[in-house]
Amino acid sequence: MLNVFSSVAPYLKFNPKYVIVDNFVFKLHYRWSFVILLVATILVCSRQYFGDHIKCISGTIPEHVINTYCFFTPTFTLVRHLNNSALDKGIIFQPGIGPEESENEEVKRHAYYQWVPFVLFGQAILFYIPHFLWKSFEGGRIKALVFGLRMVGLTQYVRNQSLQIGKLNIPSMEEAESRVKNIRRAMIDRMRINQSWGAQLALMEMLNFFNILLQIYLTNRFLGGAFYSLGFQVLQERWTNRMDALDVVFPKVTKCHFRKFGPSGSLQMHDTLCVMALNIVNEKIYSILWFWYMFVLAMTILGLIWRVCTFLFYKNVRFTKLTFSYFARPGRIDYQELAAVVEKCNFSNWMFLFFLRSNLSEFLFKRVIFHLASELPNPEKDNSINAFLDREHSAATAGPSGTAPPIRLDDVDTPLLANKASDKMD
Repeated sequence: MLNVFSSVAPYLKFNPKYVIVDNFVFKLHYRWSFVILLVATILVCSRQYFGDHIKCISGTIPEHVINTYCFFTPTFTLVRHLNNSALDKGIIFQPGIGPEESENEEVKRHAYYQWVPFVLFGQAILFYIPHFLWKSFEGGRIKALVFGLRMVGLTQYVRNQSLQIGKLNIPSMEEAESRVKNIRRAMIDRMRINQSWGAQLALMEMLNFFNILLQIYLTNRFLGGAFYSLGFQVLQERWTNRMDALDVVFPKVTKCHFRKFGPSGSLQMHDTLCVMALNIVNEKIYSILWFWYMFVLAMTILGLIWRVCTFLFYKNVRFTKLTFSYFARPGRIDYQELAAVVEKCNFSNWMFLFFLRSNLSEFLFKRVIFHLASELPNPEKDNSINAFLDREHSAATAGPSGTAPPIRLDDVDTPLLANKASDKMD
């Protein structure tokens, strides 16, 4: 049976090359909700483990004919017999099953079971869409910058050449220095052009919020308005009454009317009982989904509150230090250096730094902050990166004529892993 779920195994495997470009709440949507719904889809399609989806009892109609007809035609239960009193007195043996008094008697039709696998799979796709859009917007920028630097703490033992151990790569000192230099260059370059990165992430988080609301609404419509209160009713009734909300929404036995013409040409109606074996699985799936959706909704709301807090307080150095030190990855960051960087960051730059911190070691990130503090342009004085570099270079290297040749961003190659007084790595 475990082989049935092999298709979802890639979403659960540990990947040492995985780069963090989102947060825990985002993963609840595109990873865990997606996987849960895929598993549910596979379960309802696995006929070999739960038998036929429907089995109908009829003495004169061929079994395969009545089963096919009643599966494609909505079965029903009688509303009059959906009560615990009749069950306790032995008047009926199953909720909703009993004699009909008239052709106009109120019935509750059940047609959802034909569409359950399609709806579950469609919901899984909807949970994945915001992540797919965010990956497209993000464009792999973080991964390109931090690739190969996960094991940089062991670089001092590798020295001259990189070491590959399975899927793990331990970069050499030269490679680590080159890659960290790229981080510095890319970050400085993005200070002017990276204006919408943070807004796109916030937009995708809002899309996650509206998506979970949409999923709850669609599921409620799909189950005939019974999903909103399903979890509460299950907790209240499951262990006290013989008939609970699950028996009403997911009946195990239903009725089906099959009509055909007799030998003399008159219309004959066959009243058939149908055993809905798959509803044993459906009721468990939707009960779990109710609690899961409520949990994801609550966490998504908390995630949006957190995003609003980051937008309001990202200029606050204490808030940034707390966030970078404890929420991104544990480690200490120099207060003065961080203050110099935060002062020159907009919200998108701040978010970019946050995800750099989430993927880099404390050693590397402290070096990034150290050099950015002195090299980031001043947004009030410099209209471009090159203008900033020209001004800084001119002030430092002006000769007798009082001028200096211009310098461009690509000409700045001071390694981030070097101290000011030494070219050696720490």
